[in-house]
Amino acid sequence: MTSPQKIQRAGHQAKRQASPWVERLARAGYAARGIVYIVIGVLAFQSAFSAGGQTTSSRGALHTIAGQPFGRILLGMVGIGLLGYALWRLVEAGLDPENKGSDAKGIVQRIGSALSGVAYAGLGLTAFKIVTGASGGKTSSQQDWTARLLSQPLGQWLVALIGVVVIGVGVNALYKAFTAKFRDKLKTGEMSAVEDTWITRAGRAGYGARGVVWIMIGWFLIQAGRHANANEARGLPQALDTLASQTYGPWLLGAVAVGLVAYGIYALTEARYRRIYL
Repeated sequence: MTSPQKIQRAGHQAKRQASPWVERLARAGYAARGIVYIVIGVLAFQSAFSAGGQTTSSRGALHTIAGQPFGRILLGMVGIGLLGYALWRLVEAGLDPENKGSDAKGIVQRIGSALSGVAYAGLGLTAFKIVTGASGGKTSSQQDWTARLLSQPLGQWLVALIGVVVIGVGVNALYKAFTAKFRDKLKTGEMSAVEDTWITRAGRAGYGARGVVWIMIGWFLIQAGRHANANEARGLPQALDTLASQTYGPWLLGAVAVGLVAYGIYALTEARYRRIYL
């Protein structure tokens, strides 16, 4: 190992030792995120084949967790994990532990990390509101915030631009599914050959399913912007419902649902094997 590499490795180790609690919260966050995706995928799969499930959002998944035996205890743990994941994403945005850089690409990625952190912080707080019974307030839907954006100057262009960005996120997810680039962030050396094979398969299926869903949501946003109609915007549940309404819809929805479950399983493995530099 060259001297610069040793210096960089030492720097990473010092940061890790300075903030071990951030790493623990981050790993708890990946686990909590995995649970949420598994619940969403299972409910969507049940809905696809009329087995009593329904397409739902992340918040809907939290309500489902709360309704299970000992659900509020589990949901409280999930809420802590989600807040931990939110903190980790904000650390990624501010401290750039993975050296995404300060060029245009790096700045966009770090802004994405910050927005993800804010979103998961809101989801974590929602979990605690459900636990305490204080979740009666109305939450903003995809159509609500799209309508607010459309009411702003150049709102149509802004909504359409967000749609393009969301499609870009989806295409990037499909790229990761095809290339398995997500493995670069895993401690593959600590896995057995069987673990490596199945984690890679779960990651490919999961990123593929997420890519399909994100591209659909982005397309709906572009249409909402083009027509200045917030009702054309669609979130995750509506995107899944759209799949179900197509020819061979149950099979399409079932396939994506399996992919979302696979992504949840992959996220659970990230809790153990993700490389986390602080």
